[in-house]
Amino acid sequence: MTDQGEGGPDEHPRRRGQGELEAEVLTTLCRAQGPATAAWVQERLGGGVAYTTVMTILTRLRAKGAVDRQREGRSFRWTPRSDEAGLAALRMRRVLDGESNREAVLTSFLTTLTPGDEQLLRDLLAEADDEPEL
Repeated sequence: MTDQGEGGPDEHPRRRGQGELEAEVLTTLCRAQGPATAAWVQERLGGGVAYTTVMTILTRLRAKGAVDRQREGRSFRWTPRSDEAGLAALRMRRVLDGESNREAVLTSFLTTLTPGDEQLLRDLLAEADDEPEL
């Protein structure tokens, strides 16, 4: 009888959520001591992620402004411009920019926040108001 339990040979690998692999690639790249190759990122992600998948993710992250690349010979070295939180902020901004009624979107977003998150947002906005303009 074949083992169907957790980690068994017939078990399908867990499917990543939307954006999860992007976050993993970006987090891995942020751990580099400088610009890193796609092969370096792939190696640190462990098995199961193809080199071409890593390249696709890095290219998408570049299009989003989360990473930069420099040509080195026939390949590229990649550098993060943002961390995971910055990537999430870029996604949120892109969604907001794609809507015609920004006020409705922001109002709906605010109504879904927990009281703690709402207070944190209020505190961050107050801090931003206190910063002198350049």
